[in-house]
Amino acid sequence: MEVICIQTEAFYALVDEVYEYCKQKDDRKESKWVNDKVAMGLLEIKSKATLQKYRDEGRIRFSQPTKRKILYDRDSIDEYLEKKAKETF
Repeated sequence: MEVICIQTEAFYALVDEVYEYCKQKDDRKESKWVNDKVAMGLLEIKSKATLQKYRDEGRIRFSQPTKRKILYDRDSIDEYLEKKAKETF
């Protein structure tokens, strides 16, 4: 087993860099616009037809940046789920 010794300042600088890297990675995961697979996962549906139905009925917002790519608004998905939430007694 090898032991690597570094100065305290270098160690904390490395920890800060790792933290920033992980934070940037998390920010990318939480983008406003998500693809169909992520949208279906958030809505817990398995059918693309159901997703299209929600889109066509205006239940969730979407964007179509190219002819074959459709992205869904994460906030509108959250709002839709909140509207369907039932209050406890």
